[in-house]
Amino acid sequence: MARKNVGTRERVFSVDLKSSDAVKSAALGGSGRDGVMMEGTIGSLVHARFVENTVLEVAGTRGVLRIDLSMEDLANVSRPIGQMDSTKGGSNCS
Repeated sequence: MARKNVGTRERVFSVDLKSSDAVKSAALGGSGRDGVMMEGTIGSLVHARFVENTVLEVAGTRGVLRIDLSMEDLANVSRPIGQMDSTKGGSNCS
């Protein structure tokens, strides 16, 4: 997985599932929404690791989720619950 938007701060992700049975639901826009939502399972956790310190890879028995996110990126945005800067938006997944 390569970073597609090198000049921006946008992050790339991929989901590789072994079977379409792993997809619980998927929604592409509709009803006045432009967003996309996909929900499913990667199965039981096999490993979670950083690949070459540039990609967070979470692998399960049924698939793999990869996110263009380094350990340094994660450390820079991680804060204890309750200390999220509400002016920047987003969620705190720590």
